[in-house]
Amino acid sequence: MGDTGSDWCGTANLRFARGDQGTRHQGGTTSPLKVQRSFQQADGRCELPILHTAGGLVGGDRLSIAATLEAGSRALLTSVAAQKVYGSIGRSRRAPAGSWARQDLAFSLEAGADLEWLPQELVLYAGGLFEQRARVTLAPGAGWLGGEVVRLGRTAAGEDLGEGRWRSLLEIRRHGATASEPDRWELVDRIELGGASLKGSHGMDGVPVFGSLVWAAPEPLAGEVLVQLLEDCRRDRQGLTGSMACGALDQGLVARYRGTSSGDARCWFTRMWARLRAVQGLAAPRIPRVWPFQEQPLG
Repeated sequence: MGDTGSDWCGTANLRFARGDQGTRHQGGTTSPLKVQRSFQQADGRCELPILHTAGGLVGGDRLSIAATLEAGSRALLTSVAAQKVYGSIGRSRRAPAGSWARQDLAFSLEAGADLEWLPQELVLYAGGLFEQRARVTLAPGAGWLGGEVVRLGRTAAGEDLGEGRWRSLLEIRRHGATASEPDRWELVDRIELGGASLKGSHGMDGVPVFGSLVWAAPEPLAGEVLVQLLEDCRRDRQGLTGSMACGALDQGLVARYRGTSSGDARCWFTRMWARLRAVQGLAAPRIPRVWPFQEQPLG
């Protein structure tokens, strides 16, 4: 599609509002994106799965997902299946260097809103080019949790990423408490994996799975609470393979996974998800119905 003039530009524009019966959503999508039926969690959070009906991205395709959460609303956005990004480099005479598939995310949260963005794994085929830009804007008292797990090459088929590349830019900005108080950056996180960084010890060190989990807390955490939370999250690595590290942000935390198992990355992040819910006094999470977990990361 990327070289025949038929690039797909799918969009999802969503809005969440809190009502007497919990959070409800409205909005629309354009092909190849589609939202499935939402599910109301016990605490009123709206769980909404997003489906990419095309079965994968090719060079030139672009997806755009935007969500606005009104004051006090709570939502969990996830994907129905793993996202595939097909090889682009060397596949076309018109564009031998390949074409990028792109995904743009824009999340705007009003006061007291809470959004969890937890899609399933992204699988980048050999020669694939994928770039994601995510912008999160938070009002005072709003919280955001975002995770991603990326497999660089179809390793089960004996394939690595080759000349492909994966890029990610995450920007989290929080408004000031008053009109006179300036906005502040919670995090600007830019990552690119490809070429020498796939083999180097400061990059992927030859392993194919990368994961990142970022939490922008609604309020600053007391020092002793944050220290204990990080210790608990590190203990949650027990029994899992790979290199795992987490550290504090000014108002939240960030965790990274590097290893061979996307399942272990998901398990660790899911355990951390439960920790983060607990420290906020929120209901314990339940595994979304569309996730294909065989293991029981929440016990």
